[in-house]
Amino acid sequence: MKDGLAGGRVLLVKPSLGELRQLVGRDLESVEEIGAAATAIIDKGQAELIAVTMGHRGALLAWQDGTLHLPALPIEAKSAVGAGDSFLAAKPAALELIREMGLESEVIGSNDHLRVTYILKGGRLIPMPDGLMMMIPTKLLPMALSPLLGWGTKIKMGLEYFASSPPNAPERSVAQLVREHYGQEAVDYLAEPLLSGVYGGDPETLSANAVLGQFIELEKKYGSLTKGTLAMRAQRKGGPAGSLFKTLKGGLGQLIDAITQKLEGKVERRTAAVQSLAKTATGWQVALSDGAVLDVAKVILAAPAGPASKIVANLDPALAAQLAAIPYNSSMTIALGYDRQTLGHPLNGFGFLIPKVERRKLVACTWVGTKFNHRVPADKAVLRCFLGGAHIDESDEVLIAAIRAELKDLMGVTAEPAFHTVQRWRNAMAQYTLGHQDRVKQIRALTARHSGFALAGNFLEGIGIPDCIRTGQAAVKQLN
Repeated sequence: MKDGLAGGRVLLVKPSLGELRQLVGRDLESVEEIGAAATAIIDKGQAELIAVTMGHRGALLAWQDGTLHLPALPIEAKSAVGAGDSFLAAKPAALELIREMGLESEVIGSNDHLRVTYILKGGRLIPMPDGLMMMIPTKLLPMALSPLLGWGTKIKMGLEYFASSPPNAPERSVAQLVREHYGQEAVDYLAEPLLSGVYGGDPETLSANAVLGQFIELEKKYGSLTKGTLAMRAQRKGGPAGSLFKTLKGGLGQLIDAITQKLEGKVERRTAAVQSLAKTATGWQVALSDGAVLDVAKVILAAPAGPASKIVANLDPALAAQLAAIPYNSSMTIALGYDRQTLGHPLNGFGFLIPKVERRKLVACTWVGTKFNHRVPADKAVLRCFLGGAHIDESDEVLIAAIRAELKDLMGVTAEPAFHTVQRWRNAMAQYTLGHQDRVKQIRALTARHSGFALAGNFLEGIGIPDCIRTGQAAVKQLN
């Protein structure tokens, strides 16, 4: 782009905000600064029209006679990177890839000084007590003073510190593990809502060994999960501090766009679906839904387990059966946008979680502008509401009405939203149910029988963005 502009009088230039920043060599935050930078390029005679895409702020058109700001819905772009708003900073793969793509200056952290998460109990939104690591209490006083749990549970939590290591404990569900250590109320009001936001699953069927492997190791070593977590925290003290979650200023779609641009002209992209794989003397044949057959040397199959099982059905029925045994859950979000002054709520936190025992349609709600800067203008508000897959086939109108009624009850929000968006993700979240680790071992062993073939995806060893990146990198390394 820089070389093209140097030639002078380009008719139309369409940079992203990040590209415009790189072009002018400085940070551009306000719409006015962006407009001035674009106008300066036009005034130099380098271009006649510039269209700058600005993520959640929409687009800006600049020409000889002025500029025009075209606002967009203040929601970050969703993308194949996982349709989430952020990733865990503690897992390095995502940040490493972002640096490789030249986007490090676009990284922002969550506003952890504002991080308060509420849990619904008996119609009240109650702040999660300070000192919780997932569902593990590390500070007894805040837990004792919190109305979230009853005194029976609080006493059990205090006594858990003296628990002894179980002898050769078999694989247990998340619910079994938490129930043994802290009681059923901790399952209902801590484990279930916290893990539902990650896996969208049932703690009674999720494998603690696969989902909470670190806690299983702490239990073996210390007996008490609280004692083990405190010891782990003490060992990490003095390490690098930073935000728990990170993302990109323009949304995680920026990462996908950067990868796409880097691969432009270097790879052949096809929009047809893969139907089957077949081994040949020199490599592989990939049959596509449009009738084409591609001859390739190696294959990385980065599809969800269900579609992957159909693709390899003829190649390896045993592998297909193991892949098909991994269940998936669906999810959906409804984003509602408001003028901040009409909302009538301080949005003093990251949002809230709703336990299944409270019997609501809502599973969770994120107060987007509080969690991250650069997401929502100061005079606007966006509530991102999460629902379980059980409601995925209900109409938008029915769901929006139901969610608005629940937000009125829980937050006092009565204003008409200025806009809404509804997103559905069918069979998107792999469920790490009991036996998952054994299934993955079988999948690895069966895959290894086929030279030049590897798997990647969120059904292997982690469903988050860094985990998916890591499995893709591992697949490339395996084939090389």
